[in-house]
Amino acid sequence: MLGLACATPQLVPREPPYRGTAFIDPDLIVASDPSALRSLDYAGLDTRRMFDRRAEAFVPTDAFLFNAAFEGETTVEVQVNVEFGDAATAKRHAAFYARAIGQLPAGLRTRVETVWIHRGDMPFGGGNDNILIHTGKAAEYLRDGVLEEILMHEAAHTSLDPVHAAADAWLAAQAADGGYISDYARDHPGREDVAESFGPFFAVRHRPERISREMAETIQATMPNRIEFFDRLELDLHPVR
Repeated sequence: MLGLACATPQLVPREPPYRGTAFIDPDLIVASDPSALRSLDYAGLDTRRMFDRRAEAFVPTDAFLFNAAFEGETTVEVQVNVEFGDAATAKRHAAFYARAIGQLPAGLRTRVETVWIHRGDMPFGGGNDNILIHTGKAAEYLRDGVLEEILMHEAAHTSLDPVHAAADAWLAAQAADGGYISDYARDHPGREDVAESFGPFFAVRHRPERISREMAETIQATMPNRIEFFDRLELDLHPVR
């Protein structure tokens, strides 16, 4: 008789269900949701070293400065490029985006020290203890209803990536799931997987009433171990109810 060797089952990577998760649902956070922003005070005009995607470089930039205070005694310096013309116009932009950032879970603001605001139709960015905003691209995000979801993605880069993106527990969750939630995460796993996965986690755990059952089932089937990973972090979600 011939003996049959039993091979250890291998996880077969699945095709990601989404291209990019910041765009899967525009209602995870909406403009009417509460914000933890408590005050915004003008702090003068000064020069700051700001990253500008139009130059793809850090550039010494004259900026209107504002101190945005959030619940929990967190203060962020909002730096608005002087190209906006005057302090009053700059403050309108600073207030608008600071309020939206205040709508994010507090656990995503823990490492955000500054916000850069420029003109230009360029993508937002995270990292560098910062959130980068280009108002031309913001108009597109607003039109599509995903401004807050984009900010969530970028804030996850800033506050979660430095601690978790290369952590053994995160890499184990990646491996156990056997696939990625989006093409973007699959194509850039070390750089994008945490940020791409946080939004879907937030959707199924904290906004289930705002997404379809099909979406919830897809997310849970694709990244159960990542969901468990985020659960274990016990992030402060205020002001999310």
